[in-house]
Amino acid sequence: MSSGARTSDVLTVLARQEGERLSVGDIVAVLKDRAFALLVVLLGLPNCLPMPPPIPLVCGLLLLLVAVQITAGMSSPWLPRKILGASIAKETVQKAVTRAVPLLQRLERWSKPRMSLFETAIGMRGMGVLLLALSLALIVAPPFFGQIPLGLAISLVGLGLVERDGIVVLAGLVFGGLGVGISIGFVYTLFASIMSALAWASSYIPGLAHLMS
Repeated sequence: MSSGARTSDVLTVLARQEGERLSVGDIVAVLKDRAFALLVVLLGLPNCLPMPPPIPLVCGLLLLLVAVQITAGMSSPWLPRKILGASIAKETVQKAVTRAVPLLQRLERWSKPRMSLFETAIGMRGMGVLLLALSLALIVAPPFFGQIPLGLAISLVGLGLVERDGIVVLAGLVFGGLGVGISIGFVYTLFASIMSALAWASSYIPGLAHLMS
């Protein structure tokens, strides 16, 4: 795969790999010199569909690791051997790629290098921080549907980085803001519900103990 290949071409090659499962190491080997940006795309794509746990959690944790390395200024991703050996069903990859490629091809027709801020060392470190926030939001996103805005955001940011298109990156960050807001609302509602339940239990149990005495 040449360095000038478009994102849709790289993902199509990835989906055609042999075997019933694809390891993370296989995926990184296909991505080669664009591993960081395309890893971001791949970690976002599965979450563009309603996915059951633990897929959003796993994608969020892997994205967290990638984001930390981008923030640290690393030139290529490092992944622990255990993660490199982890695998995902090729059918799942093919399903995500099949749905994503037509959209990517439409985006690629008008996408072009612009807003080169994200190509600088400082700009990439800033992107790492933003991806860090998106990964944390994905980890705590509401199951099944809550991760969809974050999946779109992560995929667009990754695609924008691959194509060096700041407009696509900014579009991804807009979706990311929506997704982060949904995740914060979910966590707040869950926390408030737990606190209400604890408050109810603390007032109910002493009264029950008094009646029994």
